[in-house]
Amino acid sequence: MRSGPAAGHDGILHEAGFYGSDEEFLALVLPFLLDGVAAGEPTISLFGPHNQSLVRDALGPGSGVVFIDGGRHYLRPAAAIRRHREMLAGHVAGGATQIRIAGDVPHPGTGVPWEWWARYEAAANEVYDEFPMYGLCPYDTRTAPPEVLEDVRRTHTHLVTTGGGRVASPDYRPPRDFLAGAVRPWTHPLEALPPAIELTDPSLARARNAVDALQPIAALESDELQGLLLGVTEVVTNAVRHGRAPVLLRAWAEPGRIVVTVGDRGPGPADPAAGLMAAGGPGGLGLWLTYQLCAYVSLRHGPEGFTIRLIAENPAP
Repeated sequence: MRSGPAAGHDGILHEAGFYGSDEEFLALVLPFLLDGVAAGEPTISLFGPHNQSLVRDALGPGSGVVFIDGGRHYLRPAAAIRRHREMLAGHVAGGATQIRIAGDVPHPGTGVPWEWWARYEAAANEVYDEFPMYGLCPYDTRTAPPEVLEDVRRTHTHLVTTGGGRVASPDYRPPRDFLAGAVRPWTHPLEALPPAIELTDPSLARARNAVDALQPIAALESDELQGLLLGVTEVVTNAVRHGRAPVLLRAWAEPGRIVVTVGDRGPGPADPAAGLMAAGGPGGLGLWLTYQLCAYVSLRHGPEGFTIRLIAENPAP
């Protein structure tokens, strides 16, 4: 049996709430978690350090809530989906009929580009729907930009308030509708400068070597550089095999960061959730691997064709 608002609901129930103070955050999250524990459900707190500390201090020891480091879990959307699905499958195998998860997704207010996390929030309604997951995503109105809050309303079926109210989101859009047209395009500020590299129809070796030649400027850590080079291999391969010529590679570099865009005149992947899960079909597995390897991946469909952006950067101290 499922408890609370999710009772009688199949699949994921995906709610969001907004708060403007630590007290409002706890008013949103604590009832959600405590109700899950009272119902005997696996109940998980998946927040970054500040919010996680608020929850721990409020609940005290022995609360029955499972605490997972949200900062590590939400490093990259495809990796978060993989970890989530493994966790959910494990609980279901153990007999759980509902799993409650409350967590905070990164956004520009926490220093992270939003586009691929907007795609994540939309895709969550589909990629977790085979599991009895009840999810709550609180967003801090002090830090989340207005466009993020607008997307949150579009990607969550219900909105909850600090007073316990709950309404269906009037702006909600089904995942594939949102992913196919509502994700706002984003560019890195480096792209306003002339590219350090511009290659047309490059071979794989030439593309990799050209990006690797930017390493003296960027001084990336080895893992970040190798992940980027593998990602470049995958996206150039996809563009040549499944896109439409010409294939254009551009790249920019600054200390600690390399930005690469690869575009072609084709329509891009037919699946708007491409890359977020390992999938068969043209380029599916390669794009998913790229999501795992690069610090940031962005997809853009437009009248001029399809462009994918890869960013490699050294981890923040």
